[in-house]
Amino acid sequence: MQTLPPAGTFLPTVDAPFVRLWRGFLTGRVMVAIALLMLQGVGQAINQTTESGVLTVCVAYLVATVVLRVLARQGPPSPGAGPQWLPSIGVDLTAITALQLLHAGAMNYTPLFGLPVLMAAVLGTLTLALGTTAGVTLLLLGWAWWVGIRTSGDDAQRYLQSALTGTGYFIVSYLVHQLATRLSREQELAQQSQVAARVQTQVSALVIQNLTDGVLVVDENDAVRIANPAGLQLLGGAPLPALPFTLASEAPWHPLVLMARRTFRQEQPQMADVDLLHAGQSPTGLHVRTWLTTSREAAHESRSERLCVMFLHDLREMEARLRTEKLAAMGRMSAAVAHEIRNPLAAIVQANALLEEDLHDPAQKRLARMVQQNADRLARIAEEVLDIARVQHQISHAPASTVALDETVAQIWNDWQAQDPVQRRGLVALEASATQVEFDGEHLRRVLVNLLDNALRYMGQEPDSLSVFTRATPSGQVILQVWSDGAPMDKSVERHLFEPFFSSESRSSGLGLYICRELCQRHGASISYQRLNRTTARGETGGNAFTVGFRRLTRPADAATLFDTIVV
Repeated sequence: MQTLPPAGTFLPTVDAPFVRLWRGFLTGRVMVAIALLMLQGVGQAINQTTESGVLTVCVAYLVATVVLRVLARQGPPSPGAGPQWLPSIGVDLTAITALQLLHAGAMNYTPLFGLPVLMAAVLGTLTLALGTTAGVTLLLLGWAWWVGIRTSGDDAQRYLQSALTGTGYFIVSYLVHQLATRLSREQELAQQSQVAARVQTQVSALVIQNLTDGVLVVDENDAVRIANPAGLQLLGGAPLPALPFTLASEAPWHPLVLMARRTFRQEQPQMADVDLLHAGQSPTGLHVRTWLTTSREAAHESRSERLCVMFLHDLREMEARLRTEKLAAMGRMSAAVAHEIRNPLAAIVQANALLEEDLHDPAQKRLARMVQQNADRLARIAEEVLDIARVQHQISHAPASTVALDETVAQIWNDWQAQDPVQRRGLVALEASATQVEFDGEHLRRVLVNLLDNALRYMGQEPDSLSVFTRATPSGQVILQVWSDGAPMDKSVERHLFEPFFSSESRSSGLGLYICRELCQRHGASISYQRLNRTTARGETGGNAFTVGFRRLTRPADAATLFDTIVV
């Protein structure tokens, strides 16, 4: 049977059908009381007789049913047998029995016993239902005995009639209770299924929204029903309309339309590489996979709709990940090779230096300098390759240290500029005076020198083409920024700036920014790239900015440790 709360408490949503049944029974009792009162009024008007007792019982029964209907708005009482059923079942049995006893005419009120029997069978336990039916049967037998005392006639027929009526009530009570139990069980299962479906929908929506791969759900009319942000981003082009929208409405999306239609037609998963060609833009290469939610026969049997789920993968991202994995493997091999190169390279440099001492021909000296320059370049590349392992070791064993940011940046700038004062020009604005940051001084030098070297490679010839500044934000974050007026970076380059062995130039090892990122992260700092406009003597000028964000010290400098910091 259904699980109902104690009397006087709110009923859970799962038992809403039984709440409606309870209210229906209460309303039905009111209607029966009104009908009895009207029937008595009509009978007395026709027969010109007054049965004050019967009329009093009808009025009292109407009042009792109305009061219970008004007060019991929340739900039925506890289903177990108990005194909580006296205002409903108890009142019904009492009123009907009183009418049977007080009425002097031939009218029989026995059918009215069906109301409390049904109420107990539907809303109560089996014990309450059978107990109520047993009480009704005893009342019927008692009525037969009472009539037999007052009148003459065939007592056996009256007892048989009462027994048959009671038996019918028992059968009806049992069957109705079984139906009510089934209704309760089905309602509970439906509620559980609804909750599970709602949770599954929420989880699926959350997963789809946060997938890095694009997801589109397309129906047989080429309409996109569901799309996650990554999928809309990969579609590209002009601002997309609100969901749902039709893929066939834009010419560049036609390859996706063809794949969806082929999936519906063949009822097989599809896989292909397609190009979306938007006017005025470079082609967007996508790797597309499609699945069908259900077959045509299954959809017809279940009367559901077939949908095509499309997964979109950016080919450039896939190639970049593959390239990164290959480069990482090559990097490990390169580190071993670089270690072995250093000894013969040192011998070449030394031999070239000794040979240059005996050379007098300018042409030969020029060749010796070329050997020296290329040997130095190979040495730098080998050192950068080895720096990956060396930096990891140094950081993991670095002692806790703090530096005064402005003083350290000024010293590094002066040392860097002194190497070539003519070419290495720029503006320096240090606005974080007396600010201590958690960073190793030598590691900060490596980061800043690397950023300055990169800026020097791409900046213009103006005195303000390069700028370095520090400042503390109101939120407490301390930043160091290197800005230069170089040309904008290609998006494909920008996405992989901090990856190891990635470089837009063939003469670079692609390790500088990667080492900068490793150093910053291990010291609880962050490094990022932005395209920013700065006000210069030439006006508003766009440029490339690399920003290092530190966290302000929250403890004395001598107690600082880089392992207690967090990434900003």
